[in-house]
Amino acid sequence: MTTQVLRRIDRAEPAPAAPAMSDRSDRSDVVPIVGDRVELQLLTTLKCNLKCTYCSLGVGDVLGSQNELKYDLDQLTRFVDKHLADKEVYVTFYGGEPTLNQRMMEDVMQRFPHFRFQLQTNGTLLDNLPDWVLGRLSNVLISIDGGEETTDGYRGKGIYRQVVKNIGLVRDRIAGTVTARVTWGNPDTTFEELDELATSEVFDYLYWQFVADEMYDGDSVGKRRAVLVKLIERFFASDRELYPLIPLMGIVRNMVLPNRGRELYAGLTQCRVSTHLINVMPDGKIFPCPDMMYAPEMQMGEIQGNWLKKSPLQPAESMPCETCEAFSWCRRNCMKNLYLGYVKNDLRYRGNVVEPICDLLRFMGREIEKHDPKGWYARLPVPVRKRLTDNEVYEYVEIMP
Repeated sequence: MTTQVLRRIDRAEPAPAAPAMSDRSDRSDVVPIVGDRVELQLLTTLKCNLKCTYCSLGVGDVLGSQNELKYDLDQLTRFVDKHLADKEVYVTFYGGEPTLNQRMMEDVMQRFPHFRFQLQTNGTLLDNLPDWVLGRLSNVLISIDGGEETTDGYRGKGIYRQVVKNIGLVRDRIAGTVTARVTWGNPDTTFEELDELATSEVFDYLYWQFVADEMYDGDSVGKRRAVLVKLIERFFASDRELYPLIPLMGIVRNMVLPNRGRELYAGLTQCRVSTHLINVMPDGKIFPCPDMMYAPEMQMGEIQGNWLKKSPLQPAESMPCETCEAFSWCRRNCMKNLYLGYVKNDLRYRGNVVEPICDLLRFMGREIEKHDPKGWYARLPVPVRKRLTDNEVYEYVEIMP
């Protein structure tokens, strides 16, 4: 399940109509998907078996609003054939809790056996999946919030232990990597909690995202800074092995090899919503950002009508990113935050969410620079360098926190 809370956009704007044939993506001057890859994120259902306190699908009454698919596999196939035929496609099964519609997952895997597949799940039903499905997954994102107390506080008593147990039951049957996906909402989250996840035997990587909610008042930014200092020190403590913390991996990679921050994303944003991430709702409507599917003006396509247009989430002059010290490696981070804060000019959201997160990102960059990342990279063994620079997991997460 998505793990960010959003403020509501003005919902009075009408939903966009399907574009006329002359405006559709078969015109040479319209490029909905930038580059040769596309992430096709399929929301199997908006139903969920948990009630996490910060779920962004609660915005706009999205959560639970669509429990059944309104398109069929043949319609999806026609869409893929028309718009994605020349692309390398990787599918993310998303929700709600995607495993509540296991049949849809299985049907898609069988219809498109040449695609790559990722699952983002809360992990509570992971042990119900058949071995052949687990064996086809390139990556599994497990939504978890930190240690047991923090996770259970957001998700319900006993959830942490249930999730860890389930991962242990199926870990040897998952062919790909398993990534702990943390929403850093609680400012009291400790270094020890995150370090335990990063070094756990059941997880290959830890990824966190700063929560997009008003949780940065008082001393909460300072508390997060103190934890970041320890995480960054831990990251650079060894030049023989890689501390598998994806936001730090991504930032260091972009600092050492700045071209990597531009290659797959056309220099736009590494959250991919401007270039090659499309989210298909159970009703068939397509949006660029999974946290903005409640906003009609964000619709960029539809499965049943078989149309797709360029993402409306694009850089704007009102966004201050290109003058920021972090731009060369951050690449705008989260377009949804920037859109709400600067295009929609939501001053409260900008001041209480966007600016504190940007401040934390700049702080991370300064702390990393203290450790001479290029010198550290120069000392890495070749296999560790490759894991840092060419990691497939970068394609499945936002890289930036």
